[in-house]
Amino acid sequence: MNRPDAPNQLAITFFYCRDLPAAMRFYEDVLGLTLAIDQGWCKIYAICPGAHVGLVDETKGMNKWAAVKPVQLCIRVPNVDAWYAYAKAQGMDALSELFVNDEIGIRAFVFNDPEGYQIEIQSATRPGA
Repeated sequence: MNRPDAPNQLAITFFYCRDLPAAMRFYEDVLGLTLAIDQGWCKIYAICPGAHVGLVDETKGMNKWAAVKPVQLCIRVPNVDAWYAYAKAQGMDALSELFVNDEIGIRAFVFNDPEGYQIEIQSATRPGA
């Protein structure tokens, strides 16, 4: 049997939340993401064309909230400095210093969302990075 060759429609990374309304406020009001799909206890937000993050009420989802989060949501933006200034003004939890990784060609910073998931905001420092 051959693998289906139709193009993918979207990508969704799901985060399991203890306080879905607080997570929704953060992703809508602080990050400025748009609710793309409302499934009741699962809210799916558009990050950019084709990429989404889903916030799931952990009492109803396939997985449960866990203190250790071995996952990071990375968002590439055209101006990491503007986003860093905004993050500082918002008092983001666990906000790192702005850093450069020459090996992979990025300038970035990280912080945690209200549920403890790490978010990285980055810009490329060279073409193709």
